[in-house]
Amino acid sequence: MTDDPTVSLGSDDDLETVSLSADVVVVGGGVAGLVAALECAKVGLHVTLLERREEVGGCVGRVELDGLTLDSGAESFATRGGSVEELLGSLGLTGDIERPNPAGAWLAMPGSNGDLTAAPLPRTGVLGIPANPLGDDVRRIIGWGGAIRAYADRLMPIVRIGRAHSLGQLVRTRMGQAVLDRLVTPISAGVYSADPDDLDLDVVAPGLNEAMTRAGSLSGGVGELVEARKAGSAVLGLRGGMHRLVDALRRELDRFGVTVVVFAEVNGLSRSHTAAPEWRVTATTPAAELLVDARYVVLAAPAQTSRRLLGDAVEGWADAASWPAAASVELVTLVLDAPALDAAPRGTGVLVASGSPGVTAKALTHATAKWSWLAEAAGGRHVVRLSYGRAGEPNPLDGLGDDEVARLALADAAALLGVPLDETMLRASARTAWRDALSHAAIGQRDRVRALDEALAAEPGIEATGSWVSGTGLASVIPHALAAARRIRHDAVHPGDIA
Repeated sequence: MTDDPTVSLGSDDDLETVSLSADVVVVGGGVAGLVAALECAKVGLHVTLLERREEVGGCVGRVELDGLTLDSGAESFATRGGSVEELLGSLGLTGDIERPNPAGAWLAMPGSNGDLTAAPLPRTGVLGIPANPLGDDVRRIIGWGGAIRAYADRLMPIVRIGRAHSLGQLVRTRMGQAVLDRLVTPISAGVYSADPDDLDLDVVAPGLNEAMTRAGSLSGGVGELVEARKAGSAVLGLRGGMHRLVDALRRELDRFGVTVVVFAEVNGLSRSHTAAPEWRVTATTPAAELLVDARYVVLAAPAQTSRRLLGDAVEGWADAASWPAAASVELVTLVLDAPALDAAPRGTGVLVASGSPGVTAKALTHATAKWSWLAEAAGGRHVVRLSYGRAGEPNPLDGLGDDEVARLALADAAALLGVPLDETMLRASARTAWRDALSHAAIGQRDRVRALDEALAAEPGIEATGSWVSGTGLASVIPHALAAARRIRHDAVHPGDIA
């Protein structure tokens, strides 16, 4: 063994079998897996973490472009609950937390003449649902006809029996198709990679059902939620990039002696029913078959892998066919020499309404306009990130080579930012793909997760965590991973007790 706790097993020779033992084995090295592993290791449990990629971090990654170290995935976090800030504080990163530029984003949409037009997104809304349907910023996007139809929400009685479930159905019924298509759908696609008809209202807008009942209208309920928002930014970032969170977690894992095995493709999970029950995880590395025996297992891998392993190991768990198909999402990052972008012509980014002509991306972030630390580091260059892939649709980048993707992203950036851009301005580009993005906010997902929780509760010593069960974003992932790890910690210290 070396001082580096990251294990790379074997060589390119014939495969050998390597056996390891641990108190806890964590499958998956995204943020959920790293947090769960650390939480278990802090109380002296011996932890082994298996990650199929070369690097840990999952959707919180980095890419080196033109001398800049940039986020390849998540570049901010929601402030709700305070769990992310608390973790960053425990890792010594509080002083590096940064607020984004408050300028806000724009919306690109089809114009009246069939061309592409853009306007600032209204600020007083929830998921695009406006609190003031007749406001100038709303009318600029949906027109007088759409605004008057939306205002009819104020005149329609609220049905007080039952609850609204589908975000899309509620908006369509109360405010009309224009609000749904022009305001709500672009945000749903950008945040959840999902159609609003498929999103559970209580998940994506907690409290809105109750607020609109009290207020007597959907817009009134939205206004109530807007007023109740805590002062300050809804999202924050980290100076230097969110990938620094992963670096800090890795250092802590090293400090607590966690064994991290990369390039480990987990292919089996089984339980040995002995006097002291243990789990066995089998994995393949480039040059070795790996067997890990452990008292506890945390499944923190993406949905497809975790569900397959659960089907093998957990009695009573059925991988129901009703689970929604995963979305294919891809980010393309461009570094540009484009002085015309110095004025941030479209704020901090652009969301794209479906059917917008001449644009393939669903969203764009003008990262150097959003984050002052990045603008400083870029030294006059501009960094933009474009997102591709909507739920239920083929990813438009599938089958394209890197050069083709860069050209397409450059053309999309020019259209969305309203500034001519050509290949002479492109200094570097990179693409990052996720093929297993499962929305926790889909209708019925809470019931599916509840069934999973019940199956796991009946099978001691195994937990599942990660965005496919916790919800999208670090503010959902981190507290869920901590809770899963703490149940294992409690059982390890007080076997048989109910936490």
